[in-house]
Amino acid sequence: RAVAGVDEVGRGALAGPVVSGAVTFSPGARPRWLRDLRDSKELTALQRSRLAPLIKASVAGWAVGWASAEEVDRYGILPATRLSMHRALAGLSVEPEFILVDGNDRHEFSCDFQTIKKGDARVASIAAASVVAKVTRDAWMEAIDGRFPSYGFAGNKGYGTAEHSAALSAAGPCPEHRRSFAPVRAAAGDAPRIVGLPLFG
Repeated sequence: RAVAGVDEVGRGALAGPVVSGAVTFSPGARPRWLRDLRDSKELTALQRSRLAPLIKASVAGWAVGWASAEEVDRYGILPATRLSMHRALAGLSVEPEFILVDGNDRHEFSCDFQTIKKGDARVASIAAASVVAKVTRDAWMEAIDGRFPSYGFAGNKGYGTAEHSAALSAAGPCPEHRRSFAPVRAAAGDAPRIVGLPLFG
């Protein structure tokens, strides 16, 4: 069976997209890099940058899906996370027959699935998906740092560090900030803009 592992990154950030990765392994595959694979949060940036191309080159399929900061504000963070997962799964070259999802949130997929608490530390395909998603999102945040240099996105990746929070208070939010999140809303002085939920097929 084609089994896909799925994980997201950026859910708790104040700025930038939420990005999900989806990875399917070839049956019986045991690549050498598997011994170095961990939850992306337990790896250094250098370790992730070395692993990501190895994962992409040797797995049966991989893809990433995004939900923008605007979509996070429009739908809410959980629906936007689900949307990014659906987009990642839709990007796989082979449609999965079973899905393994990190966490214990409720989901709706077109095939059978299982949620696994701390799955990124327990299941190789989920861990691989987390690495691919993390490297993709980090590269995006580094790229937009030049457009919005006040916030230190290259370093904080949109998370609420002391430096980022101070810049947010001083300069207010930029278009990449999630205005539905309380610290950004306080800096912007406006109300959340959540207008409905996306539909999933």
